[in-house]
Amino acid sequence: MGQEVLLSRTKRHANFRLSNVSSFVTELLEIHADEPTLHVVFIPGNPGVVAFYKDLVESLYELLGGSVSLTAVGHISHTMKNWEHGRLFSLQEQIDHKVELIKQELQNNEVPIVLVGHSIGAYISIETFKGIPEKVLYCIGLYPFLALNPQSRNQSIIGKIAKSPIVCVALSSIAALVGLLPLWALRVILRKSLSKTWSNSAVEAGCSHLGKYHTVRNILFMAMTEFEKLSETPDWAFMREKQNKIAYLFGIDDHWGPLQMVEEISRQVPDIALSIEREGHTHAFCCTEAGSTWVAHHVASLINNQISRSIH
Repeated sequence: MGQEVLLSRTKRHANFRLSNVSSFVTELLEIHADEPTLHVVFIPGNPGVVAFYKDLVESLYELLGGSVSLTAVGHISHTMKNWEHGRLFSLQEQIDHKVELIKQELQNNEVPIVLVGHSIGAYISIETFKGIPEKVLYCIGLYPFLALNPQSRNQSIIGKIAKSPIVCVALSSIAALVGLLPLWALRVILRKSLSKTWSNSAVEAGCSHLGKYHTVRNILFMAMTEFEKLSETPDWAFMREKQNKIAYLFGIDDHWGPLQMVEEISRQVPDIALSIEREGHTHAFCCTEAGSTWVAHHVASLINNQISRSIH
């Protein structure tokens, strides 16, 4: 009963805002605490559409008792409007963008930062950590995409698609044509083609962003550069150096973050915090209310444990 009352008092809706970061229009989803003790910066996967994470952000704010501010940072040109006029952005440019946003928005913020990244966002979080190590208290990777999985047929297919400009243009054009349909029709298509379990916020995010030529084109271009970069060996030296400040959550059936990666991390960085989710949620956990709620509980627990350790 007491916890329910506390959560009801800290219930607050996330606000959508546009910010200009290094001349690039950036979509932010944020909740500001009145007296924050931490600032959580959430970095999405690919698509880098922050609206997919609305349920997660709001649940996490409640679970942390309203004492932590949260900002989810969208990727450049994974946006509702074509602010960048068709320009394509690589993985490295998206990493640089996150570092610049934190320097711009949170440079004068004295509270420590917790980085939370999903999928390729986990990789971006580690790279961002390198850029601002003095400000980061903790870095959490959710269902992380840290290296290519040569055993994954899905990754092989996606890699081939992303490498073909002709195929990428064709798929982006088809998405744009579908995006011209009325909103009710888009909702029906998303629910029929993807999943009836998608939350309302995830369906709305899909309708508003995934029917845009510039967004789909950037999703595929970023994917191509991800596959190029993640063919390299992960930076084990940095992970070992910061192992007490890094945690990963893996799924039991996730080709982006397979269990053999858990084993490899355990060998390379023995003392890093590793967890495996066995509740039946998927890599796209953010698209369901149940997945968002479960992951929010896990992240809140990790953050609270890290705060306790830092105090003692």
